Amino acid sequence: MTKKNHTNLHLLISIFFLFPFCSWVSLALAQSETIIPVNVGVVLDDLKYSLTKDIWLRCMKMALGDFYATHAHYNTRLVLNTRHCRESVVSAAAAALDLIKNERVKAIIGPVTSMQTSFVINLGNQAHVPIISFSATSPSLTSLRIPYFFQFAQTDSSQVEAISAIVKAFGWRQVVPIYINTEYGQGIIPYLTDALQEVDARVPYRSVISSSATDGQIVQELSKLMSMETRVFIVHMTADLSSRLFVKAKEVGMMSEGYVWLTTNEILNRLQSQNFTVINSMQGVLGIQTFVPLTPELEDLKIGLKRQFHTENPAIGAELDVFGLWAYDAVFAVAMAIEQAIGTPTGFPFQGSIVTSNHSTDGFPVSPYGPELCRALATARFQGIAGNFSVVGRQRESSNFRVVNVNGGEATTIGFWTLKEGLVKTLNSSANSSKPSSSKFKFGPIRWPGNCPSVPKGWEFPTNGKKLRIGVPVKQDFTEYVKVTINHSTNTTDVTGFSVDVFKAAVVLLPYALPYEFIPFAYSNGTSAGTYNQLCHQVYLKKFDAVVGDTTIRADRSLYVDFTMPYSESGVSMVVPVIDFKSKQALAFLKPWTWDLWLTTCFFFVYIGFVIWVLEHRINKEFRGPLSHQVGTSIWFSCSTMVFAHRERVLSNLARFVMIIWVFVVLILTINYTASLSSLYTFEQLQPTVDIEDLLRNHDNVGYIKNSYVYDLLKQVGFDDSKLKEYETMEEIDEALSKGTAKDGIAAVVHGTPKMKLFLAKYCSKYTMIEPIFKTDGFAFVFAKRSPLVDDVSQAILNMTGGDKIMTLEKEWLKNESSCSDSSGANVSSNSLGLGSFWVLFLVAGLASILALIIFVAFFIHRHRDKLVQPADSEPSTWRKIQALVKIFNEKDLDSHTFRRSGKVRDAVMNSPNNFPGTVVHHSSDHTDQTNSSVVGEQQTTSIFEAPSDVLLPSTTEVDITVQEMHGTTSNTTQEYN
Repeated sequence: MTKKNHTNLHLLISIFFLFPFCSWVSLALAQSETIIPVNVGVVLDDLKYSLTKDIWLRCMKMALGDFYATHAHYNTRLVLNTRHCRESVVSAAAAALDLIKNERVKAIIGPVTSMQTSFVINLGNQAHVPIISFSATSPSLTSLRIPYFFQFAQTDSSQVEAISAIVKAFGWRQVVPIYINTEYGQGIIPYLTDALQEVDARVPYRSVISSSATDGQIVQELSKLMSMETRVFIVHMTADLSSRLFVKAKEVGMMSEGYVWLTTNEILNRLQSQNFTVINSMQGVLGIQTFVPLTPELEDLKIGLKRQFHTENPAIGAELDVFGLWAYDAVFAVAMAIEQAIGTPTGFPFQGSIVTSNHSTDGFPVSPYGPELCRALATARFQGIAGNFSVVGRQRESSNFRVVNVNGGEATTIGFWTLKEGLVKTLNSSANSSKPSSSKFKFGPIRWPGNCPSVPKGWEFPTNGKKLRIGVPVKQDFTEYVKVTINHSTNTTDVTGFSVDVFKAAVVLLPYALPYEFIPFAYSNGTSAGTYNQLCHQVYLKKFDAVVGDTTIRADRSLYVDFTMPYSESGVSMVVPVIDFKSKQALAFLKPWTWDLWLTTCFFFVYIGFVIWVLEHRINKEFRGPLSHQVGTSIWFSCSTMVFAHRERVLSNLARFVMIIWVFVVLILTINYTASLSSLYTFEQLQPTVDIEDLLRNHDNVGYIKNSYVYDLLKQVGFDDSKLKEYETMEEIDEALSKGTAKDGIAAVVHGTPKMKLFLAKYCSKYTMIEPIFKTDGFAFVFAKRSPLVDDVSQAILNMTGGDKIMTLEKEWLKNESSCSDSSGANVSSNSLGLGSFWVLFLVAGLASILALIIFVAFFIHRHRDKLVQPADSEPSTWRKIQALVKIFNEKDLDSHTFRRSGKVRDAVMNSPNNFPGTVVHHSSDHTDQTNSSVVGEQQTTSIFEAPSDVLLPSTTEVDITVQEMHGTTSNTTQEYN
């Protein structure tokens, strides 16, 4: 082949392989020249949702990437122009106006809130720029009939049927909506009211809370709701305001048993973004969430979003909510509509050209693509990330809802609601082919507020709108607590007394108004209509709403009514005649101590005396001598410590250690004895003549106040009807007590402690009150079972008892109660001190003396251990060893410093010049040994020699005394020998 042919062949081959590549490059270059960037505006809040706003914006950008990755052949490319505005509608409108004028956007996604959107859509309508909302859910926006507004968020009107179905399923008949006073909050109310009326549930009150409400204003509104009958609340507000509402509701007690809280979808859609305190306060809340099926695309979106946040800031956790999904789908819909309206060949414009209308309003540039873009958006259909996307009437078609219950920090699914089937257990189930009756629907396990296992009835006794009917007892005496005065001329009733004033003061402290009226529990003639039990039963029968008076808290009454916290002291006491105890008993001086303390003290006197004798017997001559002398000295020494009159000295350190502790014990005992004895002889003591056991044993008559529960108590104790007498006034009781049982009177009267104190205040010189013989919980106010007023009034009573108000009322009404306080049961009870008050002191003294004895015996045995060793040729005997030790113990310890000093004194005397050389002086070691001069070791012969220089000679007086003793001893010895 020639060289020319070879070159032509290579050229043909190169053209063959390079032609496709060149064609692709030329096509790509041509296509790149036809791509049209289209500006689209995005308006987001700058302050309200900082992290959430960022998540939504990232979802939009990820939507653009995903969309054009699958639609690379499209001629248009969306360019997002973001503007951040403040919460005000003016700021949102200014941001939209800037996008329309300066950026020439073809559409605007946003703003966030419904109120902002209502202003911006008017601007879009004038500029023919579609406004697409992914977060404004108010149904009132679409009712404006503005053609350039599209609501791609699920409208709130779509969820009212789901909420009304829940209300119908549980049979609640009254519902109070709590909503924010914005376009978002108010827009749902007409739809919600109509839906509730269709299920026979009425709305007696609407609670409106300002978006700028303080915590105090929220509490005030909640307090108002607590005073109403309805206990079912539907909350519809922004997530940040609802979080504050639930926290305060928990604080005031409205997340407790009996309350029902329902929420719309925005609150629960953002549940994951709430902190622990808010979620914990929402335990038991029911509500609905927009149901979003879990798809691989959704999982990829969540993973990609978290990856972006983790790369930029690992500390931030990105939680994707349904609004982010709606923002994602909104970008998809706008991108498809832009391509259809602008990117098609028929509508191919010059890049970047903007056509303005000659009829522009206020200088607004009017988009020529607005009508076509609106038509494209109205027909958008695709499978979105949040489910099937389709537009009906410029609104996104409603999707299904999950019925959830906040339990344990998360929303637990208890059912579903669909537009076709209503409430269902599961979705896409054959069992749901026919629409079930919502009133018979069975939800999954529900945790109600307060962990109540049963469904709350949804209402309580009304405390607002009508006056509380309060029953008061009518009686003739003891009117310091309740006194009913009927003015027949004016046909009015005046109710006064300590109990009445306490109730009035408690009502003043309530955070809401509580109108009430007092109604005497009496017949038409003014006499009492029954007992206190019957009066309380009227509350159970709903004849009265409450009872105010000196009503005692009783277990049997609490079965059908509720009591507040007690406002008076408790207990049932007995009043009996008294006798003057002062100096009436010969053995009154024994009263300060109980018998066990007396016996223990006497035992320790003898015991300590024995311990001191053991420790001092061998070294102290005061504890030697005849046996009777030693016993008497030991006991005298110990007992004299009571008045610190002991004259004997103790020489050993162990004895001194024991005496230090024993003297301290005696000091404490004498101080307490002196104080008790002084009190006994200084004040007049009143001793009851009987007690409850004596009354039963002697078959005495016992009195009680008419219509009192004490009658049942006395019957339970064992009193016969014939021994129980009923009285009404203090004068009758005084007369019966004065007579006594022998004269058909009574030996005692039994009633509540507060009233018995009033009786004693009038007759303190004649009677005394014994400590409560029955336990009760005091006086309290009566309300119907589970009444919300119980907690509030109880809290008010606690606030009063912690201040000066209750004391002021007591001084005003019960001022005579303390005039005879000395005759109260506190003085009747025994003031004697028992062993239990001093057992620690006796224990310490006993342990110290035992320790001293152990040390003494140990040293004694160790010192004379040679006496315990028997000779090898003798038979060992334990008894002989003991006898040897006892014999040694009975002897003087001549090695003791006390006797060594006496020996030195005698040596000094013998060396005195007054003695003749060669004189032999015999002396004995003990007075008892003077007759046994032959005993080895007991008599010694001392030769007169010159005293060594190191001996300290005694004084002249000591020498004289010693000489006299020695002369006397010598004389006695001489007489014995004679």
